[in-house]
Amino acid sequence: MEKYTKHESIAALMNRSNVDTDQIIPKQFLKKVERTGFGVHLFHDWRYNADGVTKNPDFELNKPAFEGAKILVTGDNFGCGSSREHAPWAIADYGFNTIISTSYADIFYNNCFKNGILPIKIDEQIAIELSEYSKRKEEIEINLQNQEIKFGNKIQKFEIDQFKKKCLIEGLDDIALSMEKISKIDNFEKKLTSDRPWLLIND
Repeated sequence: MEKYTKHESIAALMNRSNVDTDQIIPKQFLKKVERTGFGVHLFHDWRYNADGVTKNPDFELNKPAFEGAKILVTGDNFGCGSSREHAPWAIADYGFNTIISTSYADIFYNNCFKNGILPIKIDEQIAIELSEYSKRKEEIEINLQNQEIKFGNKIQKFEIDQFKKKCLIEGLDDIALSMEKISKIDNFEKKLTSDRPWLLIND
């Protein structure tokens, strides 16, 4: 997982509430467990016309002004619905590393951190200001270390669990966290082998 430090990018505005995980990545694309290749299907039913191939020019993320955006500004209760981890996989594979919303579904929110995405919670007034600023197609700065969003002349602080912050800054997913404890795991196995040799399984 890549380390998250400080990012500057335009923000794509998708002013929709209650966007569920089936809208983020529809169920027909959940046929593999690799974390890559899902970005092309992100918001599939909205991004594409009925033929599933040509892009819908009216969909927000298809606007040329938002091309290359790393930050997604969206409405309330983002990521609701089923708990599929493919949703943050698709978001990250598309290129977003930051989501800004007033609220998230709990499982989706926690899955974001495990996949290198920073989900920022802000209050409604700041959401309105950010939405308006996004329309100007000017860059927003996200400083995770200082827990700040900088846009225009405004600096907005945000709250985040300090353990989750550490994981993002150091690029630690669940596997990397386990590997940090590898020496303790090895010592435990050696002690177990010594104290209870009958538990050994011979090939």
